[in-house]
Amino acid sequence: MFWGIIHRNILAELLKIFILALIALTGMILLAGIISEAMKNGFGPMQILAIIPLLLPSLLPYTVPTATLFTTCIVYGRLAADNEILALKAAGIHIRHVVWPALLLGIATSAATMFFYIDVIPATGSLLRNSAIGEPEELLYAILRKEGQIKHPRIDWEINVMTMQGRKLQNVIFKRRKMDAKGVAFDVIARAKEAELRYDSTHKKILVHMRYCIGNFGDGNSRGFIDQQVLEVDVPDDFFGARVKFRAMDMTWNELYENLDKTHADLESIDAEIAVVMAELNLGKADPNAANLLRNLYAQQENKQNQVYSIESEFQMRPALALGCLCFALVGCPVGIWFSKSDYLSAFITCFLPIVIMYYPLMFCMFNMARAGKIAPWMGIYNADAIMLFAGWVLFRRLARN
Repeated sequence: MFWGIIHRNILAELLKIFILALIALTGMILLAGIISEAMKNGFGPMQILAIIPLLLPSLLPYTVPTATLFTTCIVYGRLAADNEILALKAAGIHIRHVVWPALLLGIATSAATMFFYIDVIPATGSLLRNSAIGEPEELLYAILRKEGQIKHPRIDWEINVMTMQGRKLQNVIFKRRKMDAKGVAFDVIARAKEAELRYDSTHKKILVHMRYCIGNFGDGNSRGFIDQQVLEVDVPDDFFGARVKFRAMDMTWNELYENLDKTHADLESIDAEIAVVMAELNLGKADPNAANLLRNLYAQQENKQNQVYSIESEFQMRPALALGCLCFALVGCPVGIWFSKSDYLSAFITCFLPIVIMYYPLMFCMFNMARAGKIAPWMGIYNADAIMLFAGWVLFRRLARN
């Protein structure tokens, strides 16, 4: 008996409680999120109303598993309290037949969470963060903090930054591209000790205020020192119009693949540049600024490698969080049955406290280690789900024996 009137009744009860729990839980967290965003960004009432649709999807990976856990604890706790579980056992029905609706609910909520994680959650989260950034200058600094450089195919200049302190750029290298008979080359390479960015919206230019700048100009043989200089960089019309993705969590599933391929290609290009500079240094034919250029290339290489780790970790984090719905459903059933004589809130808290103390901290700890490149993402991020699945299996074996 894998599907009958008992299963339909239990599933109907699960769906009813789940919808009510999800609405209540999302409403409470959404209210806290709106207040937090409003205080942090100074949003007005109309802006708050505008960000509600953007906040809702980002809450699902946390509200749906919690609502699933609460639902299974409530429904199966009530079944046990009303002696319906005991009656089914007396009728010779194994306990595993009773959990089919919970298993179906866990699979459905996991699939739904993963579906939203493919496009909707990252897209709305990116829109929310970009609306908070707002100003072009802040956007430029955000790009530099994330990428370590400003590089665009329609911008002649490349800006590479070693370190940043607030809005002050330190150890900055500027390179101007030009086309020659051999292809793309750099006719100007300058290094500034300090620099700051401004955006001229009237003329659509990035103004770079450079201080203590030294560089090579023209054919690479002329060398000069400039105490202070303002570099004007023309930007295309669509540079600020396109939605910018700063983090892997802001990327849709397809964009993760595209950015991973692009980052690998950038890494190969940087490796090739490093090899060329190293060869010139070994032959004694290197540019006087080659040592600084090499340090900057190594910093870019490290930055790109960190982006690879971040994207690969994001590929594993989303399914792992979605799988939590199924894990919570499997744990909530036996705990709800055992706490049938107590109040339902005790059963929920008994399940939820270990999850808050162990499950999420372990998952995010492994996620951060994977993003730092210390462990393989597939090896560490699923540890929390594996522990929950094992706990559910042990609890069901004990429940079946009793």
